[in-house]
Amino acid sequence: MISGDILDDLTEIRRKLHSIPEIAFSLYKTHDVVKEYLVLFGYNPETVAETGLVAVKQGKSKKAIAFRADMDGLNVYENNSIDYASIHQGKMHACGHDGHMAILLGFAKLLASMPPPEKTIVLIFQPAEEGPGGAKKVIDEGVLEKYSIESIFGIHIFPGLDEGKLGVVDGPLMAQNGEVDIKIQGRSSHGAQPQQGSDAIVAASNLVMSLQNIPSRKIDPLELAVITLGTMRGGEARNIISKMVELSGTIRAFNTEVYKTIKEQLNSVCIGIQKIYDVEVHLDIKDFYPPVINDKNLYKKVVSGFEPSKVENVKPLMLAEDFSFYQQKIPGFFILLGSKSIKKGFIHPLHNAKFNFDESILLDGVKVYLDISKSLSLL
Repeated sequence: MISGDILDDLTEIRRKLHSIPEIAFSLYKTHDVVKEYLVLFGYNPETVAETGLVAVKQGKSKKAIAFRADMDGLNVYENNSIDYASIHQGKMHACGHDGHMAILLGFAKLLASMPPPEKTIVLIFQPAEEGPGGAKKVIDEGVLEKYSIESIFGIHIFPGLDEGKLGVVDGPLMAQNGEVDIKIQGRSSHGAQPQQGSDAIVAASNLVMSLQNIPSRKIDPLELAVITLGTMRGGEARNIISKMVELSGTIRAFNTEVYKTIKEQLNSVCIGIQKIYDVEVHLDIKDFYPPVINDKNLYKKVVSGFEPSKVENVKPLMLAEDFSFYQQKIPGFFILLGSKSIKKGFIHPLHNAKFNFDESILLDGVKVYLDISKSLSLL
């Protein structure tokens, strides 16, 4: 069903998209390239979520199954010596979304030449996965209801697995996440007279250490939780008691109740720091993506159709993905596609300036979508 020359098509598509990474919803060039290919394959794509696209392979039933690819790049300066490197300075496809689009376009090309499937197949090209969450906008615009979508599937290229391996799980795969911003307001004084001020740096130092007690002492040891404060900025001079410190970080959990507990405990710690150090602590938590939880029934239906030697049951990851918004509405299944090859030098992690992969794995991605379609008796 997959002809030998499709790898050339996938490579061409991927490299064209790799060279023009764009951010969030501002995917104007990317939108036009994807649309151009869809029209070439015989589709009449609809623009959604500002710069996303939906293409439909009409089936015998109005009920539909969806396949989704994210489209956006990252604010990363690419450090790859390749002739298809990013031409947009400071922007890069460092998370494999160029590959995801190529896979879905390859699948679209194959579908176009096939007879109508048993159910309609909807192809969703979605912007802003890296933030602020394009999946939610697609949903809010009524795409799931408009096409009577019953379930949805997605792939993510992943350098934590060997080339061509398929990482699957019948439950939690990725975490719920939130962003934390904390501002500590103290009172400045001379560094030799600390009693006349309220030291925001000392308060912040205690806060950082206290927060690490939350996952170790306030959360069930059998549950997974992460609190990371990645930035801390403050201070004016070596001999001045700091009046202001700002911190930012991330929180992650798979269980929504655990996530709720983390937020409650964060607030309690901040209140305590205020009292102990005579400072004001302002806490702001922005909830981002729910956890990615794969549907167990879909796992049973589709994983048996994959090539057994390629399947690996993986542990949950503390990464986050807005594919989870779809899963809150309908059953969904998310798959990791391995890209690691030590021999070829494809060893760098996602979001790294040297991230890259061999395009041969794109064939594996297309085959996954075909295998899913067969397992669901669509084709």
